[in-house]
Amino acid sequence: MKITAADQHLLSVLRENARASTAEIARRLQLSRTTVQSRIERLERQGVIRGYTVRVHDQAERGHIRAHIMITVLPKQMAAVVDALHAMPEVRVLHSVSGPFDLVAMGVVPSVEDMDELTDRIGAIDGVGRTTSSIILSAKFER
Repeated sequence: MKITAADQHLLSVLRENARASTAEIARRLQLSRTTVQSRIERLERQGVIRGYTVRVHDQAERGHIRAHIMITVLPKQMAAVVDALHAMPEVRVLHSVSGPFDLVAMGVVPSVEDMDELTDRIGAIDGVGRTTSSIILSAKFER
């Protein structure tokens, strides 16, 4: 997959608003609509763009508790732990990381009690060694 500087600019605009019209994107990038459309199609074909998603405004989930949950995984248990976490809709994102933890999940739930229950459920998964959580206070920016 070769991504050019122009592709990076296109991806940046799509990250801001993936629903923007091709004509709007073309105006912002000072390219033709046809060029933008063909670049998007090429990036999709190459698997660079794997899909489009919804980003919900913080106000829509006002009062919800968000936390990063750091997880250690026992040897040879990673696949089973990832599958179990994938089945939990409260886990919005899961990253494999370096350092003292193996995974970092972002959990989103309506209340502190629900977060306590979620972290208990995660800790009870076969193959999870331990968890540590950090409540997210605010997002300064997101791309």
